[in-house]
Parts: sequence; C-alpha cells; structure tokens
Amino acid sequence: MRIAIVAESFLPLMNGVTHSILRVLEHLQERGDEVMVIAPSTSDTDVLDVVHGAIVHRLPSVPLAGYANVRVAVGGVYRVKRMLADYAPDVVHLASPFVLGWRAAQAAAQLGIPTVAIYQTEVPSYMARYGVPFLENWAWNRVENIHLLADRTLAPSTFALNQLRGRGIPRVDMWRRGVDTARFAPEKRDGGWRASVAPGGERIIGYVGRLAVEKQVEDLAVLADVPGTRLVIVGDGPQRAALEEAIPSAVFTGFLGGEELARAVASFDLFVHPGEFETFCQTIQEAMASGVTVVATGRGGPLDLVENSRTGWLYRPGDLADLRSRVMDLMGDDAKRRAFAAAAHASVQDRTWPALNAELVRHYREVIAASSVSAGRSTSEGAGL
Repeated sequence: MRIAIVAESFLPLMNGVTHSILRVLEHLQERGDEVMVIAPSTSDTDVLDVVHGAIVHRLPSVPLAGYANVRVAVGGVYRVKRMLADYAPDVVHLASPFVLGWRAAQAAAQLGIPTVAIYQTEVPSYMARYGVPFLENWAWNRVENIHLLADRTLAPSTFALNQLRGRGIPRVDMWRRGVDTARFAPEKRDGGWRASVAPGGERIIGYVGRLAVEKQVEDLAVLADVPGTRLVIVGDGPQRAALEEAIPSAVFTGFLGGEELARAVASFDLFVHPGEFETFCQTIQEAMASGVTVVATGRGGPLDLVENSRTGWLYRPGDLADLRSRVMDLMGDDAKRRAFAAAAHASVQDRTWPALNAELVRHYREVIAASSVSAGRSTSEGAGL
C-alpha cells in the first residue's frame, strides 16, 4: 500500500503519539509499503528526513505557549491537499488529529482519499486543567468534526470508544496499543540502579511520563512519606521545576529512553499513574510487561489495563486518600504485590506490536475497499444518468 501518515506531533518530541507512529512505521517498512509522514517542523537541526523507510515532510510550525518543545503546524488546507494529491496515497492515517489533522481530514475528503483517524489524546478535557475551561466545548466540536469526516476512527480503550460513540461519532472501532515484551521485561531489574536512587534500600514507587499539567503528577506528593519507600519520577516537561519544589524528597531522573528506561521500570517495586485523561496509558503496559504491579486512577484507559485485586489497584479519581491507601496496601504486603506483579506480566504477553499493527493494516484495507466500492457505485450511477 501507499500510506500517508499525518502526525500531530513527531520526532524529536517523544510522547505516546510519536511512539505509536514509530512502531507503525517499523511494521509498514517490514511489509514493504510506501509511506510518507507529514509533521510539524522542528527547531532541531539534527532530525532525519527518512525514518524507518518513510519520507518525512515538515510543515511550518510554532511552539505551543508554555510548552516550547511541542510545536503546532500553521497554514491552511490547500498546502496539505497539494501534498496529498502529489503523493496519491491509498489511505491517510491521521495520528491524534486536532490542528494539522483537521486540515488533513478536510484535504483527504476533498480528494476522495479514505482516512483512518487514531483517537489518542483527550484534548478537550485538558482545557480545564490548563485554565481555559470555556474552550472545552469548542475543542469537542473540533474532535467531532474530524472524526465525522474520517472513514474510520480507531479508539484505544473501551472508555474512549464509548466516549466517542456517546458524542454521536459513527464508524468507531477498537485499536489498542502493543508493548515490546522483549525490551520491557522483569529480567531488566537492576540492583545497581535501585541503589543509585534508593541508597537506603527503600522500596521504589515509580512514575514514568511527561511532567505536564494534564498528568496530575503533583498528586504523587501524597506518597512522598510512605514509610520505607522512595518516590522516583522519570520524565521531563514544563512542570519539572515546580514538581521538584513541591516534592523535594522525590528523585527526578529526567527523560530516559531505550534500555535506560526499560531498566528503570523493571527496577520499580510499584508503578503509579495519577492522570485522569489517559485514553490508553502505554506506560502502564510497559510496567506490567516489566513485572511491576500498578496503582492507577479509575478513569480512561487504565480501566481496560488494570484488573482490580489481580494485576493492581484502581483508585477513585481525585481521591488521594484512596490512592495512598492502595499504595500502602501493596507496600505492606510483599506476597500480594508479587502475586499482582506476576499476573500483570502474564496479562500483556499477547499484546505485541506486530499483532496490533496487523490489525491496523486490516483497517486500512477495509476503508480502501469500501472507498473503491463507493467510487465504483458513483461512477455507475453517473453513467446511468
């Protein structure tokens, strides 16, 4: 196939959207498909023009206020339409569309190219967290307009699927995320790394993710004084300085990637994620694959990933006393924590990226086939007239 991926964010920025795109590109390269990526430009001069065999085209962009490494593509529909017309893809993949993705959805519709839209970020719900709740309705209107235009929308969790259907969006299917069970594995646990962040032999409560408002990392302050533990926060972002001041006893490692990240996650005794706006939450899967049990908020993607009292605990959203209680329960019972961790590890072993990406290719094929039938029907009706 010939595929155009329109990425709301891409390298050098690493986040859930970029990570998923990279795994998709690897799969499509192995299949021998031709792929083009359209993404916002970057101030980094050391970015690649070809990634996993895909040619990357950059559109002019500006940094997002308060979050300089996130860039938003500027311009109108015409430029994207011209790029798609010149490339003539069989299908357009819209990765977490909102700004650039909205223009691409319109351009593809005008050109009659089928689209698969990946719903990955609950942007409207971010608005209140960022102090602009009056924009939430506008943001939902944008999301609805994008997905109404798409030939198929893929949601990563039951929560997201029901959320979109509840807003009247048709043609929604499930497409979860894979996890690299070779990279994230219990065998990566490292006593030396543990000693470097918890030299007193404390048990490690870990978090991995962006240090941004929507992740609610400040909620972890309630865990800073759990007896016999050390809170370790892996990641970077605009809130890092404020969080370091708010939780001075925590260890902040900064951004970790590759084997460094795999080693860190496997070295946790417990993984905690407080964010209420996760449509999936890939870091939970990575912790589970690493043989680490999880405590997460009972909203969004974690509802599908964490099975209460078997692979971890879900706490009531916003109830930090419940969060602390769940953590205390597992920190105080080694046998229970290890049993939960073993069950968590087993639960993700079949969620490989090759299997999930084979599903994605099936979705591509189905929208291409449906588009061809529709085009043929229109031609026949035109001939009849």
